[in-house]
Amino acid sequence: MDVLLIALLAGIGFIIAYHTYGRWLGRKIFRLSAEAVCPSESQKDDVDYVPTKKSIVFGHHFTSIAATGPIVGPAIAVIWGWLPALLWVLLGSIFIGAVHDMGSLVVSLRNRGQSVGDVAGRLLNQRVRLLFFAVLFLALSIIIAIFGLVIAAVFRQYPAAIFPCLVQIPIAIGVGIRLHRKGVDLVIPSILAVTLMYFTVIVGDTNFNFPFLGWAAGEWGLHALNQWFASWPTIVWVAVLLGYSYVASVIPVWVLLQPRDYINALQLISALTLVLVGLVVASMIGGAPAGEGAARQSLELSAPMIQWNPAGAPLIVPFLFITIACGAISGFHCLVSSGTSSKQLRRETDAQFVGYGAMLTEGFLATLVILACVAGLGLGVVAADGTVLTGSEAWASRYASWGEAGGLAATVGAFVDGAGNFLAALGIPVAVAAALMGVFVASFAATTLDTATRLQRYVVQELAAALSGRRLGEVASGAGSDSGAFASFFRLGNRYTATLVAVLVAGALASLPGPGAEAWTLQTAGGGGLILWPMFGAVNQLMAGLAFLVIAFWLWRRGRPVYFIVIPLIFMLIVPAWAMLWQAFVQAPGQETSWLQDGNWILLSIGVATVVLEIWMIVEAIKLFPRVKGVVEDNAPDAMPTQSASGRVPRRAGI
Repeated sequence: MDVLLIALLAGIGFIIAYHTYGRWLGRKIFRLSAEAVCPSESQKDDVDYVPTKKSIVFGHHFTSIAATGPIVGPAIAVIWGWLPALLWVLLGSIFIGAVHDMGSLVVSLRNRGQSVGDVAGRLLNQRVRLLFFAVLFLALSIIIAIFGLVIAAVFRQYPAAIFPCLVQIPIAIGVGIRLHRKGVDLVIPSILAVTLMYFTVIVGDTNFNFPFLGWAAGEWGLHALNQWFASWPTIVWVAVLLGYSYVASVIPVWVLLQPRDYINALQLISALTLVLVGLVVASMIGGAPAGEGAARQSLELSAPMIQWNPAGAPLIVPFLFITIACGAISGFHCLVSSGTSSKQLRRETDAQFVGYGAMLTEGFLATLVILACVAGLGLGVVAADGTVLTGSEAWASRYASWGEAGGLAATVGAFVDGAGNFLAALGIPVAVAAALMGVFVASFAATTLDTATRLQRYVVQELAAALSGRRLGEVASGAGSDSGAFASFFRLGNRYTATLVAVLVAGALASLPGPGAEAWTLQTAGGGGLILWPMFGAVNQLMAGLAFLVIAFWLWRRGRPVYFIVIPLIFMLIVPAWAMLWQAFVQAPGQETSWLQDGNWILLSIGVATVVLEIWMIVEAIKLFPRVKGVVEDNAPDAMPTQSASGRVPRRAGI
């Protein structure tokens, strides 16, 4: 019952936080107004700026920010015990992560849908803008390069998830076209899409048996197709996925991105519901019998409450706070909030539901992941020798050391097996439960990949605008270009060229052999993103600190309270830098040496340069902060009335 009590208290806590702290932020701090014209209306182009119902934007936002982060991070972090991981998820998501996401969304809404990096140039200065863009470009390049590898790895581990994930694309396009052209209600398309999705999960790994055609069972069918796809080299998957991401990034959001993320969100939330119901049933009557004739195993916390020094693990502080990112706070979220979601919200008051609400939903997902790993595994796992382990022995078999627990296959496997045990308590067959959880993980990864590519396109476009001294719209159209070389360079403002740059840079990084590979081959290529991956956790959390800096300046310049953001701001600037420098000069996680001692000059140089950029931005901010209280920046969009496409000029929300 302790496990069920934790889940219920966490869920109740998130609901209370949304209706109290979230509402206070929306009404008193950000002063959201239903009368304000959003960028989706004032700059509507039916490609990126598209007024959209909040439920669809929520689906896009939630699936984009979640990715595999709230699964992999908590599944690793429980090696320090379930209590530290749980506390960071609960407190972090409510008081830090959700504030960060909502603040980034509102700042972008009030600045024509620009990213927080672009807004930083106006709130602070142009040097900070360019420095911020450098960090964003690096982080997104790593994400895009690595997620092809992640998806390929998940497909190899759970081939039954491949066909359902591929079928999502035509289903999403059909839903998107129908909703956009017909303006129909969401209910029927939603039910049909989710029903079809689950049908493909159930039958998506079957084979055909038509003896009269000469087909023997097992030779032809979806199972054989899944196995063939799973055998593809990683670099092939990377190329296919980057090609898909290019198309998804340049076509209008309503064609694929919105509907795919929306039906994914429905599928993912329904899967979470099944996991939660399974947890309840397992708490009441126990899990499914671990073997023939065995009794139902009682659901208990199998992991230690706190484990300060797990074998091979780095220090719990600061590494807990960069290991669990998306489940508590992640800098990537500020890119989604200010990159895509702010361009789709049709009503400013929807920002609390999308920005604050989606982060709390992700926090609850991370909570369930923790419980699946620290309690669900205890219901029974199969050891290497074929014996069935239960309780603390089952947990210890997956978390004997940092090296055994920290790999992608191990962490995803721990969650899938633990959550699968919850589903098995409901009587769902093990094979179907594994396929459901495999689709769950792969779908999160895929939605993040195409969203990250679109975000990188925005970064490239805004960077071109920053370097040219023009507005983004002028650069995209080539307005004001009087030189052939100038015009050629700033074609980066064009969405097709900018997306090509994003895909090519990530593809070049991904095409390198992964760490430890001696030579390039078709089999070793595709893991190049892993070269820079060890530093991504710190870079990602650093983005969150810099986003808080932008939010704080936006509030400070408008005479609004900033006391509630001071501690999260300082914390998210210090902890990532601490983790980065520790890896660089003391000891990298999972290793006995630092990057310096290991002679890893790539990670060392980029890591130190990133910390130097952070310090430079902080110095710029400290110098400016005392002088700008109540002084609204020049040409602030929210200081001027905005006219919508319909010609309506609203009442200003107040600056």
